[in-house]
Amino acid sequence: MSDEKPQSEADRVNAEEAREDAEAARKEAEQFRVLAEDARVLRERYREELESVRQEREALRHVAEDARQAAEEARHATIASVAATADALSTTLAQMQFLEEARSIIKQVKNPDDVN
Repeated sequence: MSDEKPQSEADRVNAEEAREDAEAARKEAEQFRVLAEDARVLRERYREELESVRQEREALRHVAEDARQAAEEARHATIASVAATADALSTTLAQMQFLEEARSIIKQVKNPDDVN
């Protein structure tokens, strides 16, 4: 029986060590679970931020395309305005030339002796 007492004490010590090891493993597993959850939350937050950046970039691309189109329309309007101004100047010049010729003819009719 004296052999049983040291053996049962050794079994108790072994069981206590196994319990402590199991508790340490449980704590470590819980820490790992918490870290994994934190990593999941961070990954989700970064995914949302990345999506937000992608949407902002897409919105900027649309704004840039709208600005490019507006600039192209303004360029066409400027070209049309310059062409209209050139036509108006050409018409005005033709009218001035006509009036100058008419004045010259009237002057010749009034004074047939005065020839330029």
